[in-house]
Amino acid sequence: MTVVINIAVSVVCMILLQLLGMLVFSWMTRFNDMEELKKGNAAVGLAFGGKFMGTAIILGVSAYTNSSIWHMMLWFAVGYVCLIVVYWVFELVTPGLNISEHLQKGNMAIGILLAMVFIGTAFAVSSLII
Repeated sequence: MTVVINIAVSVVCMILLQLLGMLVFSWMTRFNDMEELKKGNAAVGLAFGGKFMGTAIILGVSAYTNSSIWHMMLWFAVGYVCLIVVYWVFELVTPGLNISEHLQKGNMAIGILLAMVFIGTAFAVSSLII
C-alpha cells in the first residue's frame, strides 16, 4: 500500500510541477499563449510544445534518478532554471530577431527553432542530473 501512495504522490507532484513550469513560461512571453493557440498559431504551438517537452524531459530524469520527492523537485528546479536562462540567452544572442513578434506572426521556422532549443537544452541539462 505504501508503494501505491508513494507513486500517487509522485505523479501528482510531477503534474503540478509540469503545470507550474508551463505557467511560468506563459508569463515570460509577451503575448497570451492560449489565445494564440486558440487562433491556430502553429508556430506558438511548436514553441509551447518544445517548452512542455523540455520541462517533461528534465522532470522525467529528475524523477528517475532520485528516490526522494524533495530531491526530484530540487533537480527539476535546477533544470528548469537552466531552461529559463537559455531562453533569455537565446533572446540576447539574437538581437535582430524579435522572437515573440515572429511567433505571433506564425513564423514556423522560429517556432521549430525555439522548440529544438528547449528540447536540446533539456537533454543536455538532464545529463548533469544523473
